[in-house]
Amino acid sequence: MIYGVLAYLMWGLFPAYFPLLLPASPLEILAHRVVWTAVVMIIVLSFSRGGWRELREASLGAWLRMGTAGAVVSINWLIYVIAVNSTHVADAALGYFMNPLVSVVLGMVFLRERLRPLQLTSVGIATVAVLLLTFLAGHPPLIGLALAFSFGFYGLIKKQVAVSATASLTAETLIISPVAVAYLGYLSYTGESTFLSEGVDHTVLLISSGVVTALPLLFFGKGAKLLPLATIGMLQYMTPSIQMLWALFINHEQVEPARWVGFVIIWTAVVIFLFDLFLQRRGEKRRRRRDTGAVAEQPTPPPPATH
Repeated sequence: MIYGVLAYLMWGLFPAYFPLLLPASPLEILAHRVVWTAVVMIIVLSFSRGGWRELREASLGAWLRMGTAGAVVSINWLIYVIAVNSTHVADAALGYFMNPLVSVVLGMVFLRERLRPLQLTSVGIATVAVLLLTFLAGHPPLIGLALAFSFGFYGLIKKQVAVSATASLTAETLIISPVAVAYLGYLSYTGESTFLSEGVDHTVLLISSGVVTALPLLFFGKGAKLLPLATIGMLQYMTPSIQMLWALFINHEQVEPARWVGFVIIWTAVVIFLFDLFLQRRGEKRRRRRDTGAVAEQPTPPPPATH
């Protein structure tokens, strides 16, 4: 749970970071994110016990899944950067409001996860809220749908990769890096690169995109392996809630009053889901105490008779 909360909290603050990378284009930002994340992960994996051995011993199927995950998350990154740097933070937030529902559906369809009654109620309420938000938008929420489904499938793939989160993220970025390096080389050749032309601060910020990208993904990868996909999805409502506050108070984007009704409904769904998790945890603790007490109360067998 802590890993998931940290990941979504950091992602919620991304609208404050990516505008700092302008005037780099969304594609250039994406390429730098891939390359510098790969560099960060190579260093991290080199200090991890057995990290490189884990990748060497990974099956072809695992490598194919990690490559697919890298491609899918790169699409998600690109769409998000375009949305944030074109002042469509509210549209991006709508996508991440949709994503938990996508995660729940994917978990039920592909992983056969089952929801308890309160969880089903929560998902139903959230579905109503998302439909309301979509209706209020007045047009198909293409940015939101693209973000929701790309990250939903990324989480599904990560759930099925049989290597650690650190090794998996390293492999994902290494597989995509040749394309990113080639594109950065093309920008330098055509004189369109901003890496060295906008001052030292801009260069450092682009390099820092590796750490900014890697940390929440590492936390997410660990959380995705330890929690049900449905729980990961519901926790994600932290991110768009923070993003909506940023869109309203920092970017001064227009958010209709009726849209806030949808957000309140969604947070009601989140509270119900988290309350169900609380009840489940409390029930598990009671069962453990009861089982422990039952074992302690068992009579000690008499010692064997001696002759």
